[in-house]
Amino acid sequence: MADLDRIRWQCRRGLLELDLLLARFLENELPGLNPEQLQLFNELLAEADTEILAWIMEQEEPPARYEKLLSVLRQG
Repeated sequence: MADLDRIRWQCRRGLLELDLLLARFLENELPGLNPEQLQLFNELLAEADTEILAWIMEQEEPPARYEKLLSVLRQG
């Protein structure tokens, strides 16, 4: 459970738009992630806020490994 608490804390970012998208993802999707998806989400959270938001908003091309996860984030 400590890992999930840490992930929730890491989802509090510096950009309001990103905070809102991640909060919705946490509520709707986090409980259903398998260990591999959870690890990938952790890796995504290590990226810069501006890059994550640009990838979600499709303003920049994301690394291929994040594409499926970002697709879920876009659907919100």
